[in-house]
Amino acid sequence: MKKNSIVLLILMLAGVVLGGFLGHLTRDISWLAWLNYGQTFGLTGNGGSALVLELGVLTIQFGLQIKITIASIIGMVLAFFIYHKL
Repeated sequence: MKKNSIVLLILMLAGVVLGGFLGHLTRDISWLAWLNYGQTFGLTGNGGSALVLELGVLTIQFGLQIKITIASIIGMVLAFFIYHKL
């Protein structure tokens, strides 16, 4: 079976999403709260750093925000190991 980079990308995205979800769920549990520790970065609408397209009647605002947590990093590592086991 030939390994495909699209499969790796999908597994990595699934690992980030599931890890972030688990980090969010464990944020109120004192001994697991460290899983939700992380950093947020990107383009946001506050402060004028997002791309805004003014069309008179219509305003479209584009932004991207990424939050990397310990749990999402663990999810990515697990997804990478699963990919290599396929």
